[in-house]
Amino acid sequence: MKKENTENQEIKDQTEATNTEANNNTTDNVSEQDNTQADNMAEEKPAEEQIDWRDQYLRLQAEFDNFRKRTLREKMELVQSGGSDVLKSILPILDDMQRATAASEKSDDIAALREGERLVVQKFIDTLRQLRVVEIEALDAPFDENLHEAVARFAAGEDKKGKVIDVIERGYMLGEKVLRFAKVVVGE
Repeated sequence: MKKENTENQEIKDQTEATNTEANNNTTDNVSEQDNTQADNMAEEKPAEEQIDWRDQYLRLQAEFDNFRKRTLREKMELVQSGGSDVLKSILPILDDMQRATAASEKSDDIAALREGERLVVQKFIDTLRQLRVVEIEALDAPFDENLHEAVARFAAGEDKKGKVIDVIERGYMLGEKVLRFAKVVVGE
């Protein structure tokens, strides 16, 4: 019986050894499969990341292009509407000038015609001020090449040297920007 028990024990030991070896092989195979899957995932992951980055880049580029086009369109609309606002503010003055012309043909009262003309000019000046356009004060001011354009020099004495002694054409500024330089005569 001892012999049978020893044989049974040996069979059990061999079976356990075989099972352990099989388990080790299975574990090794599973580990190898896991490593292979991990390698494949590692290769797939950078490819997926690259696709994601490319997609984000293309979306950002399209978004910027849309922004650029929208901004350009808004600028064009602003320029067009800004010009139309100026013209709308000047049209009433044109109406007044046409009424003054019609009245001058019917009337002989010079004083009334002059007063009407003065009122139209004053209305025009007020409209320009509302649009932030102001006249450059030049007469008797020191000559400034940033505001004035000298069209002539005239001997005027020591007290007028370097100063504007006559304005040929008035200059205007829009805010801080010169729209038209004042054409002036400068004393020597």
